[in-house]
Amino acid sequence: MAKLTISGVDRTFPGVQGGPPTRALDTTDLSVEDNDFITILGPSGCGKSTLLRIIAGLDQPTSGTVELDGQRVTRPGADRGMVFQSYTLFPWLSVKQNICFGLREKGMAKSQQDEIAAEFMEQVGLTQFANHFPRMLSGGMQQRTALARALANDPKILLLDEPFGALDHQTRSLMQELLLSIWEKHKKTVLFVTHDIEEAIFMANRVLVMTARPGRIKADVPVSIPHPRDYKVKTSPEFAELKERLTEDIRVETLRAAQMAA
Repeated sequence: MAKLTISGVDRTFPGVQGGPPTRALDTTDLSVEDNDFITILGPSGCGKSTLLRIIAGLDQPTSGTVELDGQRVTRPGADRGMVFQSYTLFPWLSVKQNICFGLREKGMAKSQQDEIAAEFMEQVGLTQFANHFPRMLSGGMQQRTALARALANDPKILLLDEPFGALDHQTRSLMQELLLSIWEKHKKTVLFVTHDIEEAIFMANRVLVMTARPGRIKADVPVSIPHPRDYKVKTSPEFAELKERLTEDIRVETLRAAQMAA
């Protein structure tokens, strides 16, 4: 089980060189159920990544609390796996060694490490690249390694901050389908930040729309498209209707952000 509760969370950053403080995240409440796949949309600078970092324990809220299964989150932990847009692999470790890193830190037996790494390398299609180093891999392969590394630790929640943002369109589409298939198999709880409206709809069973800064949740939109999904659902009337609604929501907030910056 993985029940995440966010209560009254906001985040204000101190001013730079005596300047005024920046309120990045307005008072935010959110309940995330076990096996939810939630995508988070919003204009640039609205606090999407800040919210994710607070859930990960990489940043602290100015006020409010985050609880996972009744335990307050105050620092990073193995119960939350994080995947970033940048390829955060250890360059001196091979694919297999990167995937085993967290397992080794836990003191797991080498035979168990090998078994788990083999399972996830097969799932992400990297079995033949087990001994390759990150510099020898494409961007998509590096991100598959990062995903396998996060999943190998068996976290309760997977947190992804625009993980496919740096990939070309075709690779991005394939990675979306790969992640969905893994989610359908392992039933993880997922929070996924993206700027891409189609990606947000395709991946999620709930799409959150955040306002311009200071960010708060403006809409919580259910996506009832059945699973398993493939790319063809992107041409369905239901998908088009959701895209139209979310495009309008994001457009309003993006224009508001531009007006505030002017």
